[in-house]
This record gives sequence, structure tokens and C-alpha cells, in this order.
Amino acid sequence: MCGIAGILTTNKYQDSLETLIGRMQTALRHRGPDDKGIYISSERQVALAHTRLSILDLSPAGHQPMSTADGRYWITFNGEIYNFLEIRQDLISQGEEFHSHTDTEVILKLYRKCGSDCVTRLRGMFAFAIWDNWQKTCFIARDPLGIKPLYYWQSGSNLIFASELRAILASGLPAVKMNPQGLYGYLISGSVPEPYTLIENVRCLGAGHFLHWSSGEIKQQQYWQINFVPEKISVQEAREKVSIALLDSIKHHFVSDVPVGIFLSSGIDSTTLLALASKTQTQPIRTYSIGFAESKWNEADTAKQIANLFGSDHTEYKITASEAKKLFPDFLAAIDQPTIDGFNTFCVSQLAHKNDTKVVLSGLGGDELFAGYKSFETIPQMVARTKYTQKIPFLNTAAGTALAHWGNSPKIKRFGDFLQNSSLASAAAYRSFRGIFSHVEACQIFKQYLPEQNIPTFASLIPELPDHFHTLEDEVSFLELSYYMRNQLLRDSDVMSMNWGLELRVPFVDQTLLETIASIPSDIRLEYGKKLLIQSVPELPDLVLNRPKKGFFFPYEEWMNKDWKNYFENISGAKNSHLQPWYRRWSLAILQNWWEEIA
Repeated sequence: MCGIAGILTTNKYQDSLETLIGRMQTALRHRGPDDKGIYISSERQVALAHTRLSILDLSPAGHQPMSTADGRYWITFNGEIYNFLEIRQDLISQGEEFHSHTDTEVILKLYRKCGSDCVTRLRGMFAFAIWDNWQKTCFIARDPLGIKPLYYWQSGSNLIFASELRAILASGLPAVKMNPQGLYGYLISGSVPEPYTLIENVRCLGAGHFLHWSSGEIKQQQYWQINFVPEKISVQEAREKVSIALLDSIKHHFVSDVPVGIFLSSGIDSTTLLALASKTQTQPIRTYSIGFAESKWNEADTAKQIANLFGSDHTEYKITASEAKKLFPDFLAAIDQPTIDGFNTFCVSQLAHKNDTKVVLSGLGGDELFAGYKSFETIPQMVARTKYTQKIPFLNTAAGTALAHWGNSPKIKRFGDFLQNSSLASAAAYRSFRGIFSHVEACQIFKQYLPEQNIPTFASLIPELPDHFHTLEDEVSFLELSYYMRNQLLRDSDVMSMNWGLELRVPFVDQTLLETIASIPSDIRLEYGKKLLIQSVPELPDLVLNRPKKGFFFPYEEWMNKDWKNYFENISGAKNSHLQPWYRRWSLAILQNWWEEIA
């Protein structure tokens, strides 16, 4: 795992490439503490930067930017390719020679052979750029599920890109102006929805997309999309399919030249990883958990029992309110873009880092694939309630307007937003269900930051669904994978783990796994409560299965009212009605702090 950055130019920035790319590299130094490198072409059309966290081939042979022997192709790469050994062997059989044992060189040689089709053969998480020094073109790609981020800014024929927004801004090239669509999306959903960022004209390359730059012209193309194509299959066959696919994913995610650990909570997903990893690995597995002094929130004892059951080398960090207060300024400094999440990953990543671990697995993604969220029940119910009222002209619109303006709770106000857009069915219901502020509330806060800007509409934020899904439940799974998981969970996991020089891998968020189980009909795969996952992993212990489902929560509200109080007072422009539940106050305070730091 690494940090990458680049500048592509036809003339404008050629005299200052060293300075500009140097600033960007410095902004990414936390992502790759083991090595760094810069390449600038002789014609000064391109500058590539890299900061390296050594995971595969720890020798200097893994230095980046890396080139082919003839100097034609140059790559800067962030990520891990889990099937690189299979691809490497295939290329060797065709006469290719390798000078390292890295996945980076495999991508480089595969691109030389297949061009843009190389992305269809890569299994893993990645964002990379390959410069063709003969054709003077650049190919930039992001992995299918968007595990690794890639941001870019275009000005005429010039393009800059990087692993984090902060590196784009460190170049000093984009004007630091708040993006209206990004701000509105953040207020509605608690994270900035791709492809927008909070900075005007800086965008995020979509998951499963690539860019091609040539003579200042940019073309973007999607090469992969989530799809569920149900086939006739029995429950037993579905269980076997899931079991085999999970084992295969976990084996691939343990490919590393350094030890691999697991973030262990007391939940089904992380326990599944440990249970299956204990079947595939011969060495003791390191596990890491967070505990709390507040007994209401503390699940560390259960996590410790799980670790003992599977014989892992377990480390627990019991975090107190005072300890959390000491860490909080560092957390604020680590934020790349505001969200309502991330502190939990920040803390457990620090724990792994302090124990000399470079790679960890996370159970992120299990809820989205196997219906672990309440959304899989609630959203179909919301859509069903409006099925008949839509036949009466203006009824939903009128009722929705009344609730959005005068509803007596945040949930009722957001339900009003859904009623006004109920013709858009599950996508509108999803935005309401996953919402933070209602449209009316978001408008009031929006004006505090951008008083002269037109406010986006709620409808403009509603995702456009592919037309090939067969059930509402499949639509919900798609929405959770494509929005909440990608915009918030994956982005925070990347930024907060990389802040500590830690590579975080997500075996549930695997293209091959998803494509394998996509044929399982939703009435089996998405039976609420992750029943199919539970049935497919008989190794799961009763002490996990018999516990009521709980998210991994920190005692934020208590800390915000006491030890963290000075961070959550004097929130600009916030009315009392905006501040409850606690995560609304959090979202506004984090946004305000972030904007004050960069503006």
C-alpha cells in the first residue's frame, strides 16, 4: 500500500514540475514511510511520485516509480494484486522476464501486453497510472469496487492526480473553493458522494473506471459494474458456493511478505475472517480489538474469548475518555475529507501499528453482501407504503412537504424528503434512510458556507440505479455497496489506516467473491440477519451467534458532552434542532474544523 501522485501537462507547469510534484509527495509521506521516488520525463510532460509501504518484495527492486527495461512504460501504483503470482507465471510462460517479485512489475508487463484490458485480469485493490514515454499517453485506473481512492483535477489540457485530496491541494494549483454538490451531499448523507469532493473542480475517479490522457485530451470509461443475475439454486448449493468463495478470498488476501493481522470485534464478519483464516494459515494470527472503560460499550471481553477460541495472538487496547481526548487532535489532522465516521479505525490502526503490523484484514462488506443492515427490511417497507398513494395526484408531494417542514423528528423530516421523491422508489428511500439532515435543514446549513450559491435539489443526489436488478433487496445491496460502503466506510478505512502506515484489506469486498455469489437469488442471499453467511460458516461459535446484533460503536455522545466538549461547542450557524442525534453535531463540527484548516 502506498501513496501516488502525478502531473500531466503539455506546457503550463513544465518549469515547476520538481516543486509541484515534491509538494504532492510530501503530503503523502504518511502513506509510504519505507521508500519514495519521483520520475520526470525528459520532455517534462509528466511527473510521477510515489511513497512506499513495503508489503511484497521488501528489497530495493520494488522501488517506484518503476519502468520497463527499455524505459518506455513508467508506473506509480497504490494497492495489492492478490492474483499477481498467477498472472506472473502466465506471462513467464509467454517469454516475459521479471526483475522483482512485486505485483507492480506484473501490472507493468501486463499493460505492455494487453493495454487497457489489463484491468480485467487484476484481482485486488488498486489505483495506478502508467505513462507511455513513446506515445506520450497516460493510463489511470481504479479498482472495480473502489477500495482505493484516486482524485484528480483538470485545467485545460493539464491533469493532476493523487491518492488523497490533500495531495491535490498541496500542489497549490486548484483554487480552494467549496464545491456546492459535495457540501450538499455531505450534509444529506454524512459523507461526500463520489464523484464529487468538497473542493470545486476536484473529482474522484469512479470505481471500475479508467482515464486515458493523450495530448491534453481525456477520455473516461467504465470497465466493470456490480450486477446480480439470479440462477435457480438450492439453499444448500448457495451455502457451499459462499463457503468456497469466502475461503478462496481469504487465502488470496493473506498474500504478503509480512505478517497479516485481523481487526477483531465481537461480530459475525470479523469472526468469520478469523475462523476461516485459522483453517488456511499455519502461523498464529495476530488480532486487534478496542475496548472501553464504559461497560455499556465494551465488547472487548467477547472479542478476547473469540481470539482464545481460535488461538490468535490477541492484543486489546482499552481506550478511556481521557486517552481518546489526547488522540482526537491527531485524528482531526488525519482527515482527508469529513465524514461522520473514522475515529474507530484510527484508534485500532494505531494499535496495530504500535505492534509492528503492516497488514490487517477487516470484516467490512459483510453487511452489504448478506443483508446485515436494517435497510434491507426498512427500504422495501417504505416503497410498499407509497405504492398506492402514488396513484393519487400530488398526495405524496403535499404530505412530504408538510413533514419535511414541520415534522417533529429528524427521521420524520427525512421521510418527507422521500415522499416528495417517492416516484424514484428505492433510491429515494435509501437517501432518506441513510440521511443525516433533511433537505430543508441542509439548505439552512448550506447557506452558512455558500450564501451566494444555488442549492442542489434532493433529487440531484438520488443515485441512478441500473435497470437489470430483479428485486428491491438487490437494489438495496447495490446501493449499500456503491454509496455508504464506498463513500464512507472504505474511504475512512483507507485514510485512517494509511495515516499509521498500515495496509487494510477487505476480503468481503472482493470482485471475484461478489461475482461468484451474484447468482444466488436475493431471497436466499439477502435473507435478513446474514442468515446465509451464518449457515455457510459452521465454525462460527455460539457466543457470537447468540449475541444480539450491535454495530461497533464508540461512546461518542458521552465524550462529546464531557471530555471532548471544547471541540463541539460554538458550531457555526447550527440551530439547536440541528444538533440531535449526536452524529449531526459531529458532522457539523468536523466539517467546520476541516474547512478552517484548509481555507
